[in-house]
Amino acid sequence: MRLTARILMSLMITPLLAADQEAASEPVEPSLPTIRMEPVLGGQVFKAPVQVLPTPSSEPELAMVEQRGRVIAVALETGSGKRTILDMRDKVRMTQSEEGLLSIAYDPDQSEHPHVYLYYTASKPRRTVLSRMNVASDGTIDKSSEQTILEVDQPYWNHNGGTVLFGPDGMLYLSIGDGGAANDPKNHSQNLGNLLGTIIRIDVHSESSPYSIPQDNPFIATDGARPEIWAYGLRNVWRMHFDSKTGDLWAGDVGQNKWEEVDLIEKGGNYGWRLREGKHDFNKPEGSNVDVIDPIVEYPRTAGGSITGGFVYRGDDIPGLDGAYVFSDYMSGRVWGTVIQPDGEPFTREIYKGKPMAISSFGEGTDGELYICGFSTPYDSKGRIYRITSMSTD
Repeated sequence: MRLTARILMSLMITPLLAADQEAASEPVEPSLPTIRMEPVLGGQVFKAPVQVLPTPSSEPELAMVEQRGRVIAVALETGSGKRTILDMRDKVRMTQSEEGLLSIAYDPDQSEHPHVYLYYTASKPRRTVLSRMNVASDGTIDKSSEQTILEVDQPYWNHNGGTVLFGPDGMLYLSIGDGGAANDPKNHSQNLGNLLGTIIRIDVHSESSPYSIPQDNPFIATDGARPEIWAYGLRNVWRMHFDSKTGDLWAGDVGQNKWEEVDLIEKGGNYGWRLREGKHDFNKPEGSNVDVIDPIVEYPRTAGGSITGGFVYRGDDIPGLDGAYVFSDYMSGRVWGTVIQPDGEPFTREIYKGKPMAISSFGEGTDGELYICGFSTPYDSKGRIYRITSMSTD
């Protein structure tokens, strides 16, 4: 998985890039297709949907995570049967725009572990909570069964992260923001002694309660380090995803002032924040020589203002998109695809030319096809669910 030595390349996704490509004497390969967004679920409106994912139901069904604290399930084929399977608005703190119920992950083995894991903000004290709840046979989530797995004190209201998901190794991963404010004032992300600004990896299926530390975690023997940490030096990863074919972990890390970035997450990797923003020095002490990993892609804030990390496409409906990492920008509504070419260089192209929307999250159906949820605008929380499809109507 260590690709960084071969692909330390910045791709400024601006009109200049397109102009350079048009001026080239030979066409750029590979070519990525333009996509469109097809409304699903009858165009039903949800309140601030921040995640879309399949439920464990035997019938095709999508769950929408609403930021205020509800999870809504809808039958995919009919678009009907909208039902609330969890309402925890009484437990979720959402006094600011980056707080709320941020992510859920169903245990991949529901027959053995009928659970769902949730990551949300809470009050008194202000903190983020990773917890587990039971999933009933009818798909509803039993709030009374909640067991707290981990809590992280949050000094500020913003930069909470985060995504909770299971890896192909069966471990639970969670992205946690740097704690907020601006410029990481307490330098959390470079401090292995706390969990802010990290991606953690824990074993929630062990006999230890509520979790154990995998023995191959990179900092388990490092004095003063939190052994849960898998990677660090991150600012505020908003969505990460394991490629279902390769197992690579992709992440979109939100920038501070000038640069947004896409990272391939490696065991023990330091991604540079706050020493750098993207590939550019930010708050780097003179003489500092810390080994950091460059992003796969970076783009300037002239092209957007807040990255939404996406998914590697592994569906069948858009063959030309196979293997491309599809991601977006929440503020501009632009969507790009990135592929790693045989020579190790990334190739990135804007692939969505439709009406901009504030894309808050991507999701993958059980068939490998991709969905998005988004708001009408960055400041209007009314949201809908769309399926990514080919421009062809055949």
